[in-house]
Amino acid sequence: MRIRTMIGLLAFVSASPAEAPTTLKDAFRESFLIGAAVSAAITTGADDRDAAIVKTQFNSISPENELKWERIHPQPGHYSFELADRYVEFGEKNHMFIVGHNLVWHNQTPAWVFHDDKGNFVDRDSLLARMHDHIRTVVGRYKGRIQSWDVVNEALDEDGTLRQSPWLKIIGPDYLAKAFQFAHEADPAAILNYNDYNLADQPKRNGAIKLIKDLREQGVPVSVVGLQDHDHIDSPSAEAEDAMISAFAAIGVKVAITELDIDVLPRATRQQTAEVSLSVQARAELNPYAAGLPDSVQDALTKRYADLFAVFLKHKDTVARVTFWGVTDGDSWLNNWPVRGRTSYPLLFDRSGQPKPAFDAVVREAGQ
Repeated sequence: MRIRTMIGLLAFVSASPAEAPTTLKDAFRESFLIGAAVSAAITTGADDRDAAIVKTQFNSISPENELKWERIHPQPGHYSFELADRYVEFGEKNHMFIVGHNLVWHNQTPAWVFHDDKGNFVDRDSLLARMHDHIRTVVGRYKGRIQSWDVVNEALDEDGTLRQSPWLKIIGPDYLAKAFQFAHEADPAAILNYNDYNLADQPKRNGAIKLIKDLREQGVPVSVVGLQDHDHIDSPSAEAEDAMISAFAAIGVKVAITELDIDVLPRATRQQTAEVSLSVQARAELNPYAAGLPDSVQDALTKRYADLFAVFLKHKDTVARVTFWGVTDGDSWLNNWPVRGRTSYPLLFDRSGQPKPAFDAVVREAGQ
């Protein structure tokens, strides 16, 4: 345990009411849930510092990896529930809203799901059977314990058409409806989400709106659209965020900000994406803040977070949850994506577990 850091954190959360800042979950209690994506180290007790931050600051959790297909169902007929169980137990023990992420995705899904023993694609019926078994088993195990599931993740290309994933190629466009149907059968009370990135971009957003409307017209129980919001320091604008949320509100669907972080580092590619398979070779100019974040960039990050939360609060009747993708800067996936080994600063808590100026700005927005 990092004793000095832990003492600082305890001082932060246990000062007298007149001195202590409001926690995130208390600041937004009347508006929406505040969540964090948590690692296995947090939920198993290996990282007690970050676990203390999560327990103090957040009332919702999402798993970084423990419920993805490659972790929980790595081989045919073999499920590995140990870390997923620990995740759910952590949320229950701390009275949190628990999210399941995710059931159907083109990434982090083992090759055996889509292929036969000769390496060829399986047929439609076989893949539907595998999907059904997976969803029935995983959702059924946590029925009544996991309140909300990201059922289908990132099914759209940037132009708003369906991504040419193995799910689409083998099953066809109705794979989305089938996934939601299977999840609803496994836990009729669960909130079911469609989750994607770059929905502030109009072509992709239009595709998502058409997709959700088509599914709901078929009676498919899509309750929430997850807006990942892997944002950059300068885009999308607050106005674009406002338009994105407004567009989904107009079709009568709730939204959740599901994977919020703000990248302050230079763009490694012209492509605006959160595709996890993207990899870019390291170059010194792509890691300019290895020794620390300049005040000017810290100020820009602070303002950016304040502007975003002003938009979320404006739409508090539509926004059900805001979840940060990680807890501290040191834990963020952006340290290794799309360039390995960078020093990133995308969250509200720094590498020592201390709240950054952006934390204070976000809490102030709640009091406006």
